[in-house]
Amino acid sequence: MLLVMGITGGLWTAALVVGFVGFLILYHFLPLLLLRNGAVPKGSFGWPLLGETLSFLKPHTSTSTGVFLQQHCSRYGKVFKSHLFFSPTVVSCDQELNYYILQNEERLFRCSYPKPIHGVLGKNSMLVAVGEAHKRLRNVALSLVATMKSKPDLLIDIERTVTRILDSWKDKNQVIFCEEARKYTFNVIVKQVLGLTPEEPRTEEILQDFLTFMRGLISLPIYIPGTPYARAVQARSRISSTVKSIIEERRGNSCKKSSDFLEILLCVDTLSEDEKVSFVLDSLLGGYETTSLLMSMLVFFLDQSPSAAQQLQLEHRRIRSTKKNDEFLNWEDYKLMEFTHSVINEALRYGNVVKFVHRKAIKDVKFRDYIIPSGWKVLPVFSAVHLDPSLHANALQFNPWRWQSGDQTCKKFTPFGGGSRCCPGFELAKVEVAFFLHYLVQNYRWKVEDSEQPIAYPFVEFQKGLKLSVERLSS
Repeated sequence: MLLVMGITGGLWTAALVVGFVGFLILYHFLPLLLLRNGAVPKGSFGWPLLGETLSFLKPHTSTSTGVFLQQHCSRYGKVFKSHLFFSPTVVSCDQELNYYILQNEERLFRCSYPKPIHGVLGKNSMLVAVGEAHKRLRNVALSLVATMKSKPDLLIDIERTVTRILDSWKDKNQVIFCEEARKYTFNVIVKQVLGLTPEEPRTEEILQDFLTFMRGLISLPIYIPGTPYARAVQARSRISSTVKSIIEERRGNSCKKSSDFLEILLCVDTLSEDEKVSFVLDSLLGGYETTSLLMSMLVFFLDQSPSAAQQLQLEHRRIRSTKKNDEFLNWEDYKLMEFTHSVINEALRYGNVVKFVHRKAIKDVKFRDYIIPSGWKVLPVFSAVHLDPSLHANALQFNPWRWQSGDQTCKKFTPFGGGSRCCPGFELAKVEVAFFLHYLVQNYRWKVEDSEQPIAYPFVEFQKGLKLSVERLSS
């Protein structure tokens, strides 16, 4: 009897396992079975549940497209289907389709980041908002950026932060540049957004919480106490509390044209209290990580291109020669930095600070001779277009001079996204980088010490922090 019961129990267990596996397989491939009309791009769905996500996320240098994209584009073409992040997905390495996706935001496609990211960023974040909510938040962002650009002391604050960072190097032979770049961009953005100086205790508290927040943003999204993801959610809560306390302190102040970002934001009556807090966090995020990474890319590439570094130095010495001693830079000086703009653009193209973005088709979309089904995720891969040799001559070389030919169109170059989701603060980021380069190339020479490369995970970082040997130049 016990033997029969044991056999019966074993059969039930086996049946449940087989049934569960069968369900996973059916659920995984069901999107293909439900296709009604038209042909989806060729490709593979990979393993049930995981699909091809692990292969897609395999680390590679950000100056390459990686093995996954190389193999799939070679086998299926520049547009192919896959199963990524638990969703049926169309991956686009095609210039025209990428541009089409970006220009048809909310009409045919919608921002659709994985749900766990919402848990870290918050439901009111502009980065994950869609529809009218995103439009309203973006309009506020554009207005605030325009107001900040008109502030006479914005450029002065940026310049003072640059000189403070570089002055701290004068007795050093080595620096970990990624740390220095993050310190610089954080001090700039926290001053502009919250009015806090580097010396204030709350600045350091926010920075430490923000580092925790960033590590969790790109971690395995499992909320278990002690995991990077759980710590990130907790760090966001602490930052939110700090921002709310600062808001309360400012509440009694009147709206002024000379006010900082936060005081201007407080006068916007179209946003709720939680939206304003999320807005501040979005601003810190946008002005911190990607800008500091771009700076690290530039220092890395200029180390490999002495001719570009020399021309950059000559340009900034020429600009400085027109200024009085200790005279601050202005917008006209920034506009004169033509080769600097070329160097920045080339670092964005070749280094690929942002590799791809997440979108979802909100209706069946016909493009060329295939269909992107409604509900499927769409990943326009910017790095594949930036490194496409059919679009950029010698695409796998750092060549700032290519930008002086006027041949680089917006369809070929989308480092800040495009359409209604183009980064509203990209010009301010470029100003920060240009001003830093102005002082760096005139005061220091540097050498990258370790054989290091920018690695995409898919987020980009230098694993060892980009250690530099530095030497101060004589005046």
